[in-house]
Amino acid sequence: MTEQRSLFSDLELRHIRHSSLDAVPQLEMSAEALQNWKQRVFQYQQQVIQDAKPAQGNLFNTFNPNTPEPIDPFSLPPQNIEFWRWPAGEPGSAAFYFVVDRTQPLLLYVGETCKANQRWKGVHDCKRYVRNYIAAHRIHHLDVSVSIGFWTHAPAETRPRQRMELELICKWRSPFNKENARHWGTPFIWGKV
Repeated sequence: MTEQRSLFSDLELRHIRHSSLDAVPQLEMSAEALQNWKQRVFQYQQQVIQDAKPAQGNLFNTFNPNTPEPIDPFSLPPQNIEFWRWPAGEPGSAAFYFVVDRTQPLLLYVGETCKANQRWKGVHDCKRYVRNYIAAHRIHHLDVSVSIGFWTHAPAETRPRQRMELELICKWRSPFNKENARHWGTPFIWGKV
């Protein structure tokens, strides 16, 4: 008995299997919808900045690292969003990290880690969201400049660091954090890393 020949080459079969199992249909966001979405996030975050009360001076000049107030995500030194591909030069430390689009500016994601130099080496949903966000801009020839900044004064203990992270996520309503999906929707979650 002879084996029936395939209608597709091995390469075509691999492509079909890969795309049918892993791909989620991409829904292209219009330029207007993208700009409107960004404007809503921008207006909210600018209000957070304007509502921030100036810190009252302290006679003893003490600093409490367990409060999210002194952190300005937009003033942190920007690093390439693919920082995790660089060779690790130091063991890393506890940190908060902030994914920012510097063109408008928008705080897209807030995260915490106990080893800043190793975060994102594996699978991380935010990498996919950033990739899709950048792609949505490129399709419409819109400016985009996504970077990441680290604030290395985070508590070393996990629970206090995670509590602070949640406070920052709620304060800024960073749209790529799942906690804020109800505010902004989830237009950039399709596909796999």
